[in-house]
Amino acid sequence: MTATNIDRRSRLRRASPRVLLYTALVLIALTIVVPLVWMLLTSFKTDFDAISSPANPFPSPFTLEAYKTLASGQQPIFRWFLNSMAAATLQTMIILITASAGAYALARLDFWGKRVVFGAIVSTLLVPPVIFLIPNYLIVQNLGWLDTILAVTVPGAAGAFGIFFLRQFFLGLPSEIEEAARVDGAGDFRIFLQIVLPLSKPALATLAVLSFLGNWNDFLWPIYVLLSPENLTLQPGLSILQGAYSTHYGIIMAGAVIASVPVLILFTLAQRQIVESVASSGVKG
Repeated sequence: MTATNIDRRSRLRRASPRVLLYTALVLIALTIVVPLVWMLLTSFKTDFDAISSPANPFPSPFTLEAYKTLASGQQPIFRWFLNSMAAATLQTMIILITASAGAYALARLDFWGKRVVFGAIVSTLLVPPVIFLIPNYLIVQNLGWLDTILAVTVPGAAGAFGIFFLRQFFLGLPSEIEEAARVDGAGDFRIFLQIVLPLSKPALATLAVLSFLGNWNDFLWPIYVLLSPENLTLQPGLSILQGAYSTHYGIIMAGAVIASVPVLILFTLAQRQIVESVASSGVKG
């Protein structure tokens, strides 16, 4: 066996794991992308073309009728869209404020019962969210928040996941920077605002994306607390759209496309920060 053949076989053995990895990644990507592309193409189909058999992935003929129907105002889908944007944005801002403050206290400050408090907060992650449905509804009702934006933003704005996630990130930050700031006379609040938060942009961006998506995709809770059709958010609104046009798959898919656009834009903008957060999550200072 010549040296050339040995070298070729060696390269093939080294390349085989990489080929398998890339093949697996391509298959995973296809399972995610294909349904999105199919949804987009179906939104441009006629009703007959959408249910034709065998299924044709491409519109024949190509039509914008579904989007024209949505724009006609038969259902207030753009009002639902604005309601969802407002609710998701407001809740995300509140979560970032409450979670970052609570996580900093549990990660960097010393006080009696800190471990007990942290354990109690984390233990709530083990409770199914549906358990809180009736208590939260009664609280919202007694506060007079039913059928308002506060009903879909405040109850979920102090979750345990955000505190746990940021606390773990704060623990990985080098404490020497904070100690140097204290030597210069900075207090805990100033250190939190001017040192810890700027260093935590990747984690904050990741939590912001997760919080926004959680509120944006929420279906069950808005159904209970939003009573007027015009005050609905997008997800429960789309269910009404499906009931009103039960066989108009083009209209249903057009609504789903509209609901997907902000999510895709948000992930694209925050992708670099998310990668940095994941890459640095295991680094301890």
